[in-house]
Amino acid sequence: MTSPHDPGPTPAGPAGDAASLDLLTAALRRDAADLEVYAQVLTSTLSDALPPGSVTVERRRGLADRLAGRDGRVERVEVVLGEQRLVLDVASGHPEGQVCKEVRGVVLSRRPVALDEWVRELAVAVEARARSDARARAALERLVLGQ
Repeated sequence: MTSPHDPGPTPAGPAGDAASLDLLTAALRRDAADLEVYAQVLTSTLSDALPPGSVTVERRRGLADRLAGRDGRVERVEVVLGEQRLVLDVASGHPEGQVCKEVRGVVLSRRPVALDEWVRELAVAVEARARSDARARAALERLVLGQ
């Protein structure tokens, strides 16, 4: 139970704060059961939280999407934070993640990972970014608190 003076959870805590990292990971994983909804929520949340150009989204837009003015289905999400590139491919119907180390546009290593590990790596990178960026911190708080 929290007191009126307790501000509640803080997603961008100190680097060693495992509780805040667990909250962020849970928030990023929240809608993973429905992969299409998960990809939509993830891309909009990350686009709000990170600097322009950090999040790249590839979509498949069918005729029905074009006629209805919809963006289409997310097929691939790439998040670039510093020297880390996180890729999530959802086109096949089951998520395939990659964690890449990239220096000046050259990928030095590429490691395939399961969705849970991809989300964890993303949470660590986003939390690190939020410690130094007020806009990212505010978007992260909205994500963790479900607002």
